[in-house]
Amino acid sequence: MNERPFDLLNKSIGQQILIRLKNGTDIRGKMTAFDIHMNIVLDNAEELEEGNVKTKVGTILLRGGNILWMSPA
Repeated sequence: MNERPFDLLNKSIGQQILIRLKNGTDIRGKMTAFDIHMNIVLDNAEELEEGNVKTKVGTILLRGGNILWMSPA
């Protein structure tokens, strides 16, 4: 069964995800919300550097246009 992108985003709510931004920054956190522009809200977000926590960010809104990819963390 083929799933649409928004189906996958809905399944990701409440899950830990990893997001790579277009500038190469990796952000990991628990996805709490998204909208039609694929803007994503993460709780307990952390900026990663080479897989290690660089900065604890807390709650963050990532603009959909800045997201390169996302996957389960």
